[in-house]
Amino acid sequence: MFGADKGSVASTDDRMNGKGLKVGIVQARFNASVTDALAHACKAELLALGVADKDIEHLTVPGALEVPVALQAMAEKTSYDALVAIGCIIRGETYHFELVANESGAGVTRVSLDYQLPIANAILTTEDMAQAIVRQVEKGRDAARVAVEMANLMEAL
Repeated sequence: MFGADKGSVASTDDRMNGKGLKVGIVQARFNASVTDALAHACKAELLALGVADKDIEHLTVPGALEVPVALQAMAEKTSYDALVAIGCIIRGETYHFELVANESGAGVTRVSLDYQLPIANAILTTEDMAQAIVRQVEKGRDAARVAVEMANLMEAL
């Protein structure tokens, strides 16, 4: 458990300080109206937390299934403190929703574990567009907070 108590890994303020962190964002373009809003909210929050604009790299890929391979390439080639996965998968009439949701999520997790690199997963999986719209801004902000907090935690460990 974290806190300001003596012996803790980091205080809450320290965990949310993005100064000096390098963060990569991989955004799926499918359902772009939602993923654009997620990415905008994420980047705005990263900046508010102190991450410098020059230290945020933002890439786009066709869809959620392509996000993990781009994350893997970023993890292999550059020294990021954290990454963010952004996408939007909306349930349709076929099994494709489950396939894309499960495989993209598993891929993001695998890259994070393989590289011991925090990845905030902001790939929304919703029943319909209305649910995605309701979540798009707050989940983008949440992803930025998770990325910064986990980057600082990993540095402290």
